[in-house]
Amino acid sequence: MAEKKVQTKVERGVYLSLTAYIVLSLLKLGIGWLYSSEALVADGLNNSTDILASLAVLIGLKISKKPADLDHPYGHLRAETIASMIASFIMVVIGLEVLISAIKSIVVFEIEPPSVIAGITAIFSALVMMGVYRYNIRLARQTDSQGLKAAALDNRSDAFVSIGAAVGIFGAQLGIVWLDPLAAVLVAIMIIKTGWDIFYETSHNLSDGFDYEEGKRIEKQILNVQGVKQVTDLKARKHGNSVILDVTIHVHPDLNVIESHAITEKLEAELRRKYKVESISVHVEPHEIRKEVETNE
Repeated sequence: MAEKKVQTKVERGVYLSLTAYIVLSLLKLGIGWLYSSEALVADGLNNSTDILASLAVLIGLKISKKPADLDHPYGHLRAETIASMIASFIMVVIGLEVLISAIKSIVVFEIEPPSVIAGITAIFSALVMMGVYRYNIRLARQTDSQGLKAAALDNRSDAFVSIGAAVGIFGAQLGIVWLDPLAAVLVAIMIIKTGWDIFYETSHNLSDGFDYEEGKRIEKQILNVQGVKQVTDLKARKHGNSVILDVTIHVHPDLNVIESHAITEKLEAELRRKYKVESISVHVEPHEIRKEVETNE
């Protein structure tokens, strides 16, 4: 898949999320304040943070398109990862604000039962966001985009948040008035958790962390290349939605330079095809051949 086509698909998903968040946040905040629902207002504030997060991801995607230069020989793909981290900070801060507000409401207990209209709005929002999540997670898997994956996970958590808000609103209608602000507390916790999950993954990638199991799968794939006898000193790191790989392979000591080079070309083509490896540095070493000495007694 061409890089330009991948970027177009990712941007399409982010624009979809952004549009949904703008519409739903205005709808939830308006109806939440009008019909006295703490949970729906919290949900609307959650979507407001998502607008900022989506904008951050979109800016990161624009920057990541810039070609390599003297200061960025590998390009600017990590701008997308940095944008995802900024989005996680925004989510955590707003989540804490919603949490404090909801707890104050429970302690003071100046609560009015919300309207059924607020509950219907929450259910409608959940259905919309689940649809956006399914679309974006499919695109994220196709493009291996960290930014879009973060956006998709946020879409899903937003759907669950709206369901929780609906439960609190309808519970308040049944006489359990404190259930609405309690739902707002749960909404805040989910916002904070989503922000933390995104922060954890992005910080892991920015600090050159790499999934151990994926590394073992790449090593196994290298060993499947004809002519590779052994793999040592494999190092990998994420660069946006691509992988940068440094590896030492051992080949038969009798091979000449041209034959060894042919093995490395075959290896590089295989890894680029299967693992979206952007840059590969292969060091070739002669494989030590151990001969068994038979002794006749």
